[in-house]
Amino acid sequence: MKGYLRSDGRKGIRNVVAVAYLVECAHHVAREIVQRFPDQPVHLIGFPGCFPNAYAQRMMEQLCTHPNVGAVLLLSLGCESFNKYALAETIASSGRPVETLTIQTIGGTRSTLEAGRAWVAQQVDILAGHPTIPMALDELVVGTVCGGSDGTSGLTGNPAAGRAFDQLVKAGATCIFEETGELIGCEEIMAARAVTPALGDALRGAVAKAAQYYATLGYGSFAPGNADGGLSTIEEKSMGAYAKSGSSPISGLIKPGDVPPRGGLYLMDVVPDGPVRFGFPNISDNAEIVELIASGCHLVLFITGRGSVSGSALSPVIKICANPDTYRRLAEDMDVDAGRILEGRASLDEVGTEILVMIQDVASGAMTKSEALGHQEFILTYKAFEPIGPACLPAR
Repeated sequence: MKGYLRSDGRKGIRNVVAVAYLVECAHHVAREIVQRFPDQPVHLIGFPGCFPNAYAQRMMEQLCTHPNVGAVLLLSLGCESFNKYALAETIASSGRPVETLTIQTIGGTRSTLEAGRAWVAQQVDILAGHPTIPMALDELVVGTVCGGSDGTSGLTGNPAAGRAFDQLVKAGATCIFEETGELIGCEEIMAARAVTPALGDALRGAVAKAAQYYATLGYGSFAPGNADGGLSTIEEKSMGAYAKSGSSPISGLIKPGDVPPRGGLYLMDVVPDGPVRFGFPNISDNAEIVELIASGCHLVLFITGRGSVSGSALSPVIKICANPDTYRRLAEDMDVDAGRILEGRASLDEVGTEILVMIQDVASGAMTKSEALGHQEFILTYKAFEPIGPACLPAR
């Protein structure tokens, strides 16, 4: 594998120009700039809110300095409360080129489009000349989510992804699984895998927080689509979701934007801290993918039984289809047919190894199906988190 070396020592598997709007009022202008560069590594990200939020600020700082990002254009209306100055300073300090265009100052839509397109075109040309250097498997950070789950997800796709995770962790890579709201009932078996008893307690606490959060909302992480797909309860869904973590020891508990300090397996707690203030923890699968990317994931495994066509900005998404019938319908959007396991055409280990090989291919520049189709989904909303405690990242 080869990567793009960044000033902090990390390496990226892509070299993207990120065009980031800092309030919904600048979204259209940012989108119009990006659309001028089809089939180029120019991606649209942003935060729609106007009033400040520490979580959103940190997420944008982490995303704009992600190893896969080579340059950043910030689009501001001019009167939003988002701290664009702090964001620009963080990006500049990382050694990346950054430009901030303020629509109210520069003269409106047309003037901003002209200036933005010129700057992005210049950066695309510069980034195309960036050299790559060798990149080892233990430098990779890989995340996993599952969405559109059905009765096959926990039998094929999720455990196959878990087998790939086990091989990655053994090689020294960093792997992150998430969604504590979909792990209710699995807290004790996760705690038993924790590298320290204190981390085990932290894992139990994270799941308990999720259960309380959803109880307050009056709606859990179990959708009608899950039931239509053959799942019966959140516990059954949780066991399937848990399977994608594999069987390696759990090295730590992180929150969105926390970058694991070393290789190993980590659980991401995506449920906000404190009272319920901002609604559902994640309003779609893409919100979870964004949080994984903010914690450094070079790429993300997306396991689905019922099917999904989502991709992502900044980091590639590998689609693993658990249901053979779904794969036959949506083959153009799927990267791995894990449903072969259900039909006796492959074993869990064989598909797990196939996923591992695909991870290395994508990290070497091969495009995923969602990348080839132009998917760059992105969503970021309001949340609030407290810093993780010392038990969450125990020294080993």
